[in-house]
Amino acid sequence: MTRLAFPLCASALALVVAVQAQARDYGQHATVWPVIEPDLLAQIHARLLHLEASGETAKLNDELKRRTIARVNRPTPVAGLGLASTIRRWSFDPTITVDTDIKDDKGRTIIARGTRVNPLDTVPLRAPLVFLDGDDQRQIDWALARYGRTPAKFILVGGAPLELMKAKQRRFYFDQGGKLSGHFAIRAVPAVIEQTGRALTVTEQPPKSPPARQP
Repeated sequence: MTRLAFPLCASALALVVAVQAQARDYGQHATVWPVIEPDLLAQIHARLLHLEASGETAKLNDELKRRTIARVNRPTPVAGLGLASTIRRWSFDPTITVDTDIKDDKGRTIIARGTRVNPLDTVPLRAPLVFLDGDDQRQIDWALARYGRTPAKFILVGGAPLELMKAKQRRFYFDQGGKLSGHFAIRAVPAVIEQTGRALTVTEQPPKSPPARQP
């Protein structure tokens, strides 16, 4: 052993002795219980068996079915929309700026980042979009009188679309969550969206007003 190795071994031995000297046994000062964790899956299974045996599962399923049917028949109305009292019209430009390169299946760029794209250039709006409150008979009568013989799409912001479809023998859509009316900044109904060139014209107007003249 070299002179350098001896001091290192001595130092390591001293460190071990010091650690052992500090590691004392303080004894047991309280009751020690084994760690027992209940099986979560077993608990869930037991709970489900109890619900099924007591009939609660059937009740919950029936309630869920009832609520689902009710929501389909009468969706949650779009909040924040009023009845149009005056004509309000504005132009909506649907043009978007592509924020990343769009490539085809072979990796070739077909639309470069930063390109401005107007969807109406490739997918025109072929029929007006008519936003209505299905619980307001005046709006329904107005829409049917003006657009009943056209391919216009009736989009409800309130009311029962399936009931109206059966009564009027015409398809009614629903603006779920107000996504469309919010996107086009509609504040009142009836409101109509039509294409004018490379833009969309949005018109809010009272249901009893004469047909609005296009800009």
